[in-house]
Amino acid sequence: MTEAFSSSAEAVLQRSVDGTAGKSAPLDSLEELYQIRKTCDFIIQHQFRKVALQFPDELLVDSVSISAAIESETQAKFFILGDTSYGSCCVDKVAAEHVGAECIIHYGRACLSPSKRLPLMYIFERRPVDLDKCNSAFRDLYPDKQSHVIVLYDVNYAHVIDELLALLMPDYPNVVASTLVKGEQCDSHGQTEGHPSDSCQSNQDESQVVCHFGRRFALKPDVDIKDYGMFFIGQEGATLRNFMMTWNRCSFSSFDPSTATGQAQSVSINRALMKRYYAIERAKDANVVGILVGTLGVADYLSIIQQLKETIHRAGKKSYMFAMGKLNVAKLANFLEIDIFVLIACPENSLLDSSEFYKPVVTPFEMEVACNRNREWSEEYITDFRLLLPGGKSHVPLASEEEEECDDTDMSLITGALRSRHLSPIGSAMPPTGSSVVLRNQALTLANTDPAASFLAGRSWQGLEQKLGETPVVKAVKGRKGIAIAYEEEGQSS
Repeated sequence: MTEAFSSSAEAVLQRSVDGTAGKSAPLDSLEELYQIRKTCDFIIQHQFRKVALQFPDELLVDSVSISAAIESETQAKFFILGDTSYGSCCVDKVAAEHVGAECIIHYGRACLSPSKRLPLMYIFERRPVDLDKCNSAFRDLYPDKQSHVIVLYDVNYAHVIDELLALLMPDYPNVVASTLVKGEQCDSHGQTEGHPSDSCQSNQDESQVVCHFGRRFALKPDVDIKDYGMFFIGQEGATLRNFMMTWNRCSFSSFDPSTATGQAQSVSINRALMKRYYAIERAKDANVVGILVGTLGVADYLSIIQQLKETIHRAGKKSYMFAMGKLNVAKLANFLEIDIFVLIACPENSLLDSSEFYKPVVTPFEMEVACNRNREWSEEYITDFRLLLPGGKSHVPLASEEEEECDDTDMSLITGALRSRHLSPIGSAMPPTGSSVVLRNQALTLANTDPAASFLAGRSWQGLEQKLGETPVVKAVKGRKGIAIAYEEEGQSS
């Protein structure tokens, strides 16, 4: 700590930072942890010559050893991808295409969102699980042996599910385990994921089969999913939160392998949903909407962008599109003219807690509830934007002009003021995404023709002005040398 704020500029500039994410795995355990042999077979079978290896930050420490082991067997050229543009759970297709890769090997935790650009293979880090304690925790949480329970898990624990079922099934006949369905082109199981749908019918046993978030599980005949309890194996985080919001009528419990403890999830789903509904009310009050592109790899992201632009335009609002990589408070604070943001990302990254942001960040589903009169707020909550597209299970067409004419105003539940439910005519041209034409009157103030321009006109500080011909020309002088914490002349004077 003393070094970081040292008065010596030279010490600060030459200070080295340890970038190691964690302890590297022993060389003899790489095969078990990262499935080296299976990866080599995949590359050789498809004759890939350029391969991108994508690692999350915590696994970068093993990336060089893994790359060297695979390269010695396949003779292919490898590129290591780190510091992904968006969430590390998503496949970074853009970075892979920049290096001309023919396929991607994705390591670590994954959201299993479908992607169509390049062939890919998932390699999940096989994290250890104490099966005896997991079995004991399950029995404590579900003392009734006739309970209907669905076992969900983070992808890093998929390798122990068969053994866990062998311990549970003799006593729990109604336990159902989910299986992973990965990718749409090439993957480690050769399986494909079809059209986005919440459920499909199996012709073999006539039971309902749920396919969602890269998971597939079959329900018992005449038993609704609401009647099932969900037992999740993994740490609390984005995956569990996504499951709980989607299946919000089911009771959840979890087992954390890192602490070997199980617990019933006591987080109030209704309270979380009410927080999301508050954000929807903010979206209804908004006039200017910022569309945040939070993925370039999930399939159909361009389609949902176009659908959102049309939905927002038809609701009489103005939209702007932003692509800025990983989000933080400082980035979004640069756009104070935006009333609300809508984030397009994979299901696990779309549920962003925006409590620290200056303006709320909502999901595409929440923006549709705010702008599409035909879509109503109900117990259904959708985090996968592909289900909102035409042909998807939860697609709802926009309201027609005749439907809107019956009631053109409603009351804001936040401000209490009346707001117009103005609907732009069908077929009316949307304004261009780029900069708008801004008119100026004789007083050189911005004309009130655009929401963002109106905000800029009312702001006390509007940016630097050139003032051509008004600023005197002066001779350049030598400035300070060093860094802001300790300029060289300041050190000499002291």
